[in-house]
Amino acid sequence: MKLSELLYGVSIKEVVGDISNISINKLEFDSREVGKSDLFIAIKGVTVDGHDFIDSCIENGVNSIILEKLPENRNKDICYVLVEDSSIAMSIIASNYYGNPSMKLKLVGVTGTNGKTTIATLLYQLFSDLGYPTALLSTIENKIGDRTIQSTHTTGDSLQINQLLSQMVDEGCEYCFMEVSSHAIHQNRVSNLVFDGGIFTNITHEHLDYHNTFSEYISIKKKFFDDLEKDAFSISNKDDKNGKQMLANTISRKVYYSLKSMADYKCKLLESRLDGMLLNIQNNEIWVKIIGEFNAYNLLAIYATAIELGIDQNEVFEKISLLNPAEGRFHTVRNSKNITGIVDYMHTPDAYENVLSTINKIRNNTEKLIIVFGCGGDRDAEKRPVMTSIAANMSDQVIITEDNPRTEKLEDIIKDMTKDLDPVQKNKILIINDRKQAIKTACALANDGDIVLLAGKGHEKYQDVDGVKYPFDDVKELTESLNINTENVI
Repeated sequence: MKLSELLYGVSIKEVVGDISNISINKLEFDSREVGKSDLFIAIKGVTVDGHDFIDSCIENGVNSIILEKLPENRNKDICYVLVEDSSIAMSIIASNYYGNPSMKLKLVGVTGTNGKTTIATLLYQLFSDLGYPTALLSTIENKIGDRTIQSTHTTGDSLQINQLLSQMVDEGCEYCFMEVSSHAIHQNRVSNLVFDGGIFTNITHEHLDYHNTFSEYISIKKKFFDDLEKDAFSISNKDDKNGKQMLANTISRKVYYSLKSMADYKCKLLESRLDGMLLNIQNNEIWVKIIGEFNAYNLLAIYATAIELGIDQNEVFEKISLLNPAEGRFHTVRNSKNITGIVDYMHTPDAYENVLSTINKIRNNTEKLIIVFGCGGDRDAEKRPVMTSIAANMSDQVIITEDNPRTEKLEDIIKDMTKDLDPVQKNKILIINDRKQAIKTACALANDGDIVLLAGKGHEKYQDVDGVKYPFDDVKELTESLNINTENVI
């Protein structure tokens, strides 16, 4: 493809060299992957600056470079394209390279702190069950129709995203539902995609290891809706205190959903059990196989999205009643001794309150709730003692253990987790460093009717220690410890 065609729509400050007849083999922003006639896009990353590797890329045969700063010593055989922001340029170039695939799908993005994976995954399930060729971009996996492609990030880079969207178009997909993380918005990975709609779930304390302040985190999420076009829709949770602020400047069609106030889409939670809940959505009663008030919000957002996309209400109700939870999201099993095991990806204070509140509303006072959890290393440390306090206040036994310590020392993480506990809370705490042993101990402590909750890892199949990912699966460990198999799902 011609470089001049790839640059259509890019805001260029200066071109050094002849741009007219340059053909591009492929696009790269990883200097280790470049080859002859490739276009290298020099990105200033969080830890690495692509501009530092320009010389090695030229040695490997690139013929043109997108950059934010011209080198002092320039190669006369190379075309240098100077731009204000290489990440924005890359998103435009990637879309052009793959034929602007987001314009050929009905693309809906889901953003917020909690619920992104559940909503995106359930929308994929719903539209697939309705018979539409559908795709998914999520934390757990990417799906094109029935084909699964494992994902490595909540939201991939703009090259990966456009490549996947192009495959979806080629394979006849009509809809794509996509998680949109704050990192992706901030790093312009989705800045040139054409979305038909956006969904805001909620916003709570999260990712302050990356974003400087909570207000910055909010403003970055808000940018996603600010950038939507006027013929798109924005669906926002009115019950979240930032729900209206998210849509303040958008020119898209504003739609609100709520369980507690007047809104375009309303829901009431009528009954909740460990095997499901009864909801009233828009004055229609429906039994669903997913539990928790937080999931009532998620299902209402899914319903609203389907209606906004033009799907018949009766068809939506029929299929929503059959939906199953996303992997690692309130995954529930029970053994012959009537001990219930739950695995959930919860990893924010808000998620802890939501999940534990849901369980406590359902269980009897005579049943114990035992929670096993840790906090990830090299991540926001401020939330660690908050989550431990919530766990201690809302359960009968807390077993603190490892959860992807990464390059941090486990004892330092645990010290953070337990530093603010009062004497009553401390009495509930048991520390077992090895997660496998912690799960076994929790199950051994449980009696008839008790509940064992494994928090934090959810769908993950590894334990990240010092840069090495060791195989580890909470569901597998839980079911083995409870003497049941993974088919015994409530």
